[in-house]
Amino acid sequence: MSQSTLTPTAPKPTSPASQASQQTEEDFCPIQGFDHVELYVGNAKQSALYYQHCFGFTVMAYRGLETGSRDVASYVLQQGKIRLVLSTALQADHPISEHVLRHGDGVKAIGLAVPDARAAFEAATSRGAEPVREPWEETDDDGTLRLAEIQAYGETVIRFVERGSYDGAFAPRFERRSDAPGEGFGFKYLDHMVGNVELGKMNQWVDFFARTMGFSQLVHFDDKAISTEYSALMSKVMQDGTGKVKFPINEPAQGRKKSQIEEYLDFYGGPGVQHLACATSNIIETVTKLRAAGVEFLDVPGTYYEQLEQRVGKIDEPIEDLARLGILVDRDEDGYLLQIFTKPIQDRPTVFFEVIERHGARGFGEGNFKALFESLEREQARRGNL
Repeated sequence: MSQSTLTPTAPKPTSPASQASQQTEEDFCPIQGFDHVELYVGNAKQSALYYQHCFGFTVMAYRGLETGSRDVASYVLQQGKIRLVLSTALQADHPISEHVLRHGDGVKAIGLAVPDARAAFEAATSRGAEPVREPWEETDDDGTLRLAEIQAYGETVIRFVERGSYDGAFAPRFERRSDAPGEGFGFKYLDHMVGNVELGKMNQWVDFFARTMGFSQLVHFDDKAISTEYSALMSKVMQDGTGKVKFPINEPAQGRKKSQIEEYLDFYGGPGVQHLACATSNIIETVTKLRAAGVEFLDVPGTYYEQLEQRVGKIDEPIEDLARLGILVDRDEDGYLLQIFTKPIQDRPTVFFEVIERHGARGFGEGNFKALFESLEREQARRGNL
């Protein structure tokens, strides 16, 4: 079945108009956005229930023994434009089983929507990307889906997905379970996806995204910006020509104690996706629903909200609601944003989610880094990993 489970300081961001012009003239690997994110999990049926009831996703499609898939079961969940694929192996010696044994539940494939999967694959591999799977097609009565895969950090792959000639449930051999996602908890789209890599490897992957797919660096945070008295990390954010796909890349920095990135690398067993940031247009309503469903978030000290407006300026949301829910606020020259981070979604301290609402701001909450880092360190200390 190979690797795929579809078959067994910072420059100021360019304006949307100039980005579109640059995309047309220079983008040798045009990307239309995130198509899906596939997670390998130990029990896809149970995981699907978790994401339905705790995060508000709808099961859109399914494949398994009942649909003729003898080695993999997958549930396709959607909310807004966010599509998660949860896949589990049906035999112990399957590559998915081996992946879960090493990493726990985690992101295996980042699906990027492209107008031409073969052209994207050839553009990337001709510039040094390692091929994982040559372009292939899958066909049923609903048309033809075209795909290809290249290697990213760790065991993560980037999957190019061309849907122009396909109008089925998700992919051939998947059974439709719903015609449209429900209202959910208010998630609209994937704002960004963060990867953790080893010390000294961040610039290698920055170069990879720039060289093989034409991404540009949006922002750079050094260890002075993201640090406490104990630990630090460094991060660079890469984005595609349209600005729709953003990949922050983190690496640990030298500190007195173990950083959150080192903890992730230890328990995940190497580099991988650290968190998915889901955008909402009403973070207070979304987080209220998530908390009521049992989702746990990082704690923020009450002192964070003292003189909040003096720090970040006037905001539309009631501060008492933000304090009650633990939502953070930051401002840049383009506006402000609100954000909050869940605790890890499994017992291993690895993958988690961010909820974010933007009011013009293009940043990633630099003003909250210290508060966030200290909260993460408190959790690390409770786990005995600081």
